[in-house]
Amino acid sequence: METLFLLVEVEVGRLDEVLRRVKATPGVAEVQAVTGPFDLIVKLEAPHINDALDTVVHKIRRIPGLKSTETLVTVGSG
Repeated sequence: METLFLLVEVEVGRLDEVLRRVKATPGVAEVQAVTGPFDLIVKLEAPHINDALDTVVHKIRRIPGLKSTETLVTVGSG
């Protein structure tokens, strides 16, 4: 199982809508709203890294109201 984290910046006034849509995306294990330069941290899990990246590119990044993302691929767990 591969895990990656996605930092998401959302357009002003659209946080609830984007959060709801991200949570409903297959492969999304957890979503948290946060303070700072990004609005959400999303944890994705998939059998292969390509599946997780496909979810980011073809599903999450197409959600209306999403402004930008930064993808963090895990390299190990502690």
